[in-house]
Amino acid sequence: MGCCHADFALTEGSDRGFTVGMPTFTFGPGVLAESGANAAELGLRRVALFTDRGLAGGEHVAKVKDSLAAAKIDVAVYDEVSIEPTDASLQAAASFAREARADGYVSVGGGSVMDTCKAANLYATQPAEFMTYVNAPIGAGRRVPGPVKPHIACPTTSGTGSETTGIAIFTLASINAKTGIISRRLTPTVALVDPDVTRTLPANVVASTGFDCMSHSLEAMTARLYPRRLNRAQGIERPVSQGANPFSDALALQALDAAGRFLVRAVRDAGDIEARTEMMYAAMLSGIAFNASGCHLPHGLSYAVSGLIRDWHVDGYPAGRSLVPHGMAVVLNNPSVWRVTASAHPERHLRCAQALGADTHGAAAGDAGEVLAGRIVQLMRAAGMPNGLAALGFGDADLDALATGAEPQYRVIKNAPVDVDRDAIKRLFHGALRYW
Repeated sequence: MGCCHADFALTEGSDRGFTVGMPTFTFGPGVLAESGANAAELGLRRVALFTDRGLAGGEHVAKVKDSLAAAKIDVAVYDEVSIEPTDASLQAAASFAREARADGYVSVGGGSVMDTCKAANLYATQPAEFMTYVNAPIGAGRRVPGPVKPHIACPTTSGTGSETTGIAIFTLASINAKTGIISRRLTPTVALVDPDVTRTLPANVVASTGFDCMSHSLEAMTARLYPRRLNRAQGIERPVSQGANPFSDALALQALDAAGRFLVRAVRDAGDIEARTEMMYAAMLSGIAFNASGCHLPHGLSYAVSGLIRDWHVDGYPAGRSLVPHGMAVVLNNPSVWRVTASAHPERHLRCAQALGADTHGAAAGDAGEVLAGRIVQLMRAAGMPNGLAALGFGDADLDALATGAEPQYRVIKNAPVDVDRDAIKRLFHGALRYW
């Protein structure tokens, strides 16, 4: 694999460049206590601090608030973030942001908190009708016209990578499926990635977010190659996510190596500091990778699963609400997808399987999909994931509804290395119903 994909040089009419964006990040135990110094360095005097009710009274938020207070920075706290946010919850957060009149933002939480903070910052700073910035074809997909205010992101889970991306994901009630907003303007200014937060994470949260991290990297490695993406825009018009590229490849492979070695350990033992630290670092790397390359089918299919789930509850997540954790919805589609996409780039799929710890000795190109799928199934079983979509209550009768929910996910589905139509999507969901 050439460092600059020289073998693609003859692709006619392609974009010969790729652009990578990321925040300034600090990684290490205890760095949440540096939030005040970073806010002061950015010239902030009043910040809106976003979190959720489960975290609001905990040690991580307290550490950040103490640091901000020590830097003499005024704080307005918003702790009404919805886990797996919706268009309604984002609009409520934006309303708070407008009223708070802050000159910057701090988010302390998982992907839902960071994504909500990004959206609130956007709509408070660059006001518009809600669907204006939502990804096309679901929304208007308009470019964010100017800068938003500084955002210091402090992740408390080890998987979403949202602290490094310009992406905010939510469920749109009108179509009962997930979509999002994507812009370089949404990328946090500073990310404080503190592995100490993982000590308090329940095993199911570690598993779900860990598989999200794994899939981010797999999708980054197997996405449509950047010189062959359908959007040929260049320069400042170049999209945030542009397809697989040398930079995203390198980070994705490093993250996959960590996931293969440490994900199951991190799930099984909260006291395994090495495993949980490595997964926190892998999540950050995979966030940078998939932000640059884009995700594709596993995420595109997962949004329909999340929207259609009924009567499903997982320990470690908010009670009283039917919810499938995002990473779980993603990984349950993984093996089915790789059995189909491997034909496009078998060498990349085998490289991913090898990075995850699979035995690829003697494997031929035609074996790539099954080798990768088999390794993921091993990891799923070891980490206690459900046996496919059927375990969540889905069956053949739901395939049409699932396909209808997935079809609008144009941005990610078209980033896959193979083209899929509605019938192909239904076959992918059918293949994901059960694995063992």
